[in-house]
Amino acid sequence: MSGINDFLDNEVKSNDVVLFMKGTPDFPQCGFSGKVVQILDYVGVDYKTHNVLADADLRQGIKDYSNWPTIPQLYVKGEFVGGCDIITEMFQAGELQQFLVDKGISAKGVVA
Repeated sequence: MSGINDFLDNEVKSNDVVLFMKGTPDFPQCGFSGKVVQILDYVGVDYKTHNVLADADLRQGIKDYSNWPTIPQLYVKGEFVGGCDIITEMFQAGELQQFLVDKGISAKGVVA
């Protein structure tokens, strides 16, 4: 399993915003993944995605990597931010946009 851990570590550390989700942004395979995609698109950040349904090792590996049992999972600048509930709460409170800016990532409607 160290191969998948190395891959995950590289992905979350070499990309500013990474979403591990079920499906793709154009065709989410669960409502929670779709909701996070909508939020990220709304705030206008560039992000990379990985479809955990395409690879069983990836699906289990990301859960082990984060010690978080559910998908989707959002990472910003190498830091695990949370799943759908946390991202939704942060967005609704206006905290997500500021969090992104604080991390050096431009978000729509937020002045750094």
